[in-house]
Amino acid sequence: MAMALAADQRAAVTFFRGDVTGPEAPKQLAAAMAGADAVVHLVAIARDRAGGRDLFRVNLDGTRAVVEAMGVVRVRRLVHLGALGVADDPRLHYGTSKARAEVVVAESGLGFTILKPSLLWDERDGFLNTVAGLVRISPGLVPVPGRGTSRFQPLWVGDLARIVALCLERQETVGRSYELGGPRIWTYREITSEVLRGMGRRGAIVPVPVPLLALVARAAETARLPFPVASDQLRQLRLDNVGPIDGVERSFGFVPRDMAGNLGYLRRRKRDQEPGWGGP
Repeated sequence: MAMALAADQRAAVTFFRGDVTGPEAPKQLAAAMAGADAVVHLVAIARDRAGGRDLFRVNLDGTRAVVEAMGVVRVRRLVHLGALGVADDPRLHYGTSKARAEVVVAESGLGFTILKPSLLWDERDGFLNTVAGLVRISPGLVPVPGRGTSRFQPLWVGDLARIVALCLERQETVGRSYELGGPRIWTYREITSEVLRGMGRRGAIVPVPVPLLALVARAAETARLPFPVASDQLRQLRLDNVGPIDGVERSFGFVPRDMAGNLGYLRRRKRDQEPGWGGP
């Protein structure tokens, strides 16, 4: 993240390296938080190869460590990054880890705000770069899970950063949870088409049965081999990832940026994209 800041900005920031997991996590976090007015908790992972154990260790236990550390140094204001479309369901490791983390925050006694965005897009994002990676290795044919009808409401990460800043400024956001999405709803298939457009590529979108993808994903996880999607992520596709279409405008007073026509960064591989968000 330091690389995304200009030199004069880096000079005004103190950096701490630490870990939200493990027995020393609260102590390390408390040292970093000492003297702070607020904490913005963004640490989470979207997948693991440990049957959900790492998801719970980072997403849930890591949130507990943040809350505990805040209690030690008596920092009262917390903005927590949750996720849209998650549920406490034993079949969904990511969804359950994030849903339970939100409960920890809500029951913490802190002055909290929970932000629940749909998938985030901009340079070095995870979801769209994964789709772009499939385009590169499967020229002419791009697979989508099932019929590609899962629904998302992509939000520009620059708009999320703006919302975080507004939450820290506005007392009325304390104790509230916000579902956040962009100005339109996209299906998985439509997102794939927009990725192709952003990359300047053409290709046929090919539906692949979800059970077949899940079988391959589980085998890859067992063998600890790379695969574009995790079996848990495929199960998560059963839940729509959408919220109120005017939620951001109604709550924060601006219309979020549309993803359409703004994915040109995918022409470059993820490692060659700019760190952080590079928009206006």
